[in-house]
Amino acid sequence: MTENKQPASALSSPRFCNMGTFMRMQKVDSAEGLDFVIAGAPFDTASSFRSGSRFGPNAIRNISAMMKPNNVIMQVNIMDSLKGGDMGDFNVTPGYIHPTYAAIEAGVAEILKADACPIILGGDHSITLAELRAVAKKHGPVALLHFDSHSDLCDEVFGEKYNHGTPFRRALEEGLIDPAHSVQIGMRGSLYDPNEHKMAAELGMKLIPAHKVREMGMPALIQTALERIGDTPCFLTFDIDFVDPAYAPGTGTPEVGGFTSLEALELVRSMKDLNFVGFDLVEVLPAYDHGEITSYLAANLVFEYLSILALKKKG
Repeated sequence: MTENKQPASALSSPRFCNMGTFMRMQKVDSAEGLDFVIAGAPFDTASSFRSGSRFGPNAIRNISAMMKPNNVIMQVNIMDSLKGGDMGDFNVTPGYIHPTYAAIEAGVAEILKADACPIILGGDHSITLAELRAVAKKHGPVALLHFDSHSDLCDEVFGEKYNHGTPFRRALEEGLIDPAHSVQIGMRGSLYDPNEHKMAAELGMKLIPAHKVREMGMPALIQTALERIGDTPCFLTFDIDFVDPAYAPGTGTPEVGGFTSLEALELVRSMKDLNFVGFDLVEVLPAYDHGEITSYLAANLVFEYLSILALKKKG
């Protein structure tokens, strides 16, 4: 007889956690024997403007039911080539960033221990620091491939060191990323400090703002990124506000003058030869979404990353 289990207590697992699976994949409790694991990090307490990205993982999972397993362009069926599933959400602590970091780091570490690739759904961009802590313990300092409209290299926001605008400054300080092989792409919008983009170079990073991308063209951008990263183990972090709010309105700090949904998909696809060790998709905020178009784009970006993994295994 099957044991009757009580629902998880909201005192330990927030009510917005664990409400579905990506693409209706199998729910998994362990990463053992798997190629990838999808997990949610529904934390948004580090947001500086609109909050609500804690509901991003659930929104992405809900609309991902529309997804089908065959990638026609890459000529792979992700579930024929890969073994994986959805582990649900890490038990974040709303309002408390450091216990949340501990939970995310431990969760990602368990995935990596099984030699599976972690694919994390956010949540605001602060969560990436915790992921990088786990990744660096396994792989050493990694190359960062960062698509965003903000550099997230601030030293402090509101006098605080830990915020969704500071994760990569902390990651550099902690030696989690290799700046000489890292690339930040798509930064744009007005700034308080006119030298903010120059700060990236001072920290050893390569930052290519949106207007420079338009000047150099997509092929040159792709070549620049691939050459800089090379064979270095690479973590891909994709903030959905990289995409113009005309295509992805459901986000916390939108910036106009961004990229189309097609360009975003093509850019991720073009990075297929990199040595990826992890991925996250952050800052989807469904309360400001329309017709689930932001969540659906996010789901498709995850699908493109899964297709890259499938292509590598198939090849």
